[in-house]
Amino acid sequence: MKFVLGIDGGGTSCRAALATADGVVVGRAKSGAANIRTDLTGARSNIVDAARQAFIAAGQDPDLIAQTPAILGLAGANVGTYRQQLEAILPFSTSRVETDAEIALEGAVGSGDGAMAILGTGTAYMARKNGKSRAIGGWGFQVGDQGSGARIGRDLLEQTLLAHDGVRQASPLTDSMMAVFRNNPEDVVEFTTNAKPGDFGGFAPMVFEHAAKGDAVANWIVDKAVSDVEASLGALGLSDDAPLCLLGGLAPLYAPRLSARYNALLREPLDDALGGAVQMAARLFAGKEAAR
Repeated sequence: MKFVLGIDGGGTSCRAALATADGVVVGRAKSGAANIRTDLTGARSNIVDAARQAFIAAGQDPDLIAQTPAILGLAGANVGTYRQQLEAILPFSTSRVETDAEIALEGAVGSGDGAMAILGTGTAYMARKNGKSRAIGGWGFQVGDQGSGARIGRDLLEQTLLAHDGVRQASPLTDSMMAVFRNNPEDVVEFTTNAKPGDFGGFAPMVFEHAAKGDAVANWIVDKAVSDVEASLGALGLSDDAPLCLLGGLAPLYAPRLSARYNALLREPLDDALGGAVQMAARLFAGKEAAR
């Protein structure tokens, strides 16, 4: 077997890496979104495009796709039958679709025991113990993603309107938010009509900034979010000697706020999610452990 493919696909983009059988990346490429729950057909097209471009970047014939096995970590693979539907229509010699959390865990801690938390616009958690993985979260903004940037932003807008109505005490943070919306609560409501999780999540850094200055509303929101994150970490049943990696844009903001129990477990990730897909492909398809 000459090559393996690693694919990392989400709601924004799809990344592909072509590697030798021992996990050495020789070509990379990027294409459009690949969330298989929201657009299965479009995701398949972008996955194939990214794979073909990775072959070209490596100076290889894209027609070798049909002879190449792939590990795909994709948003939307944790619900329904989307992964099975996609596996049936992909052109690779063997296709194994995993969740984006699975490849993120592989990238962060390798093939051994450990855990990771994705803390970004959304949240997801996964731990591996004695070769068995357990996932928590990843259910989306409407019914999950506690502690995420999207939920923090939503909570900020809620608290801003409560302050406007005199239900809770206003603060510099809520005053700043009202200024963003021209001090018109109707504009806040109108914003939420078509806002996506990323739109809500754009306000999260502002919350952490004001919390660092002692803003009461900001600290209430952040304390709630930290409690939600630690509740999920607690449900994973982490061992005292297992590495814990925080991933995502909010990871550096959460790390110093975690309790001593979890801070003691924190380690730098070995690799990113795409690297995890590549190493998983090398390990599973080449029949040997890829060097870490």
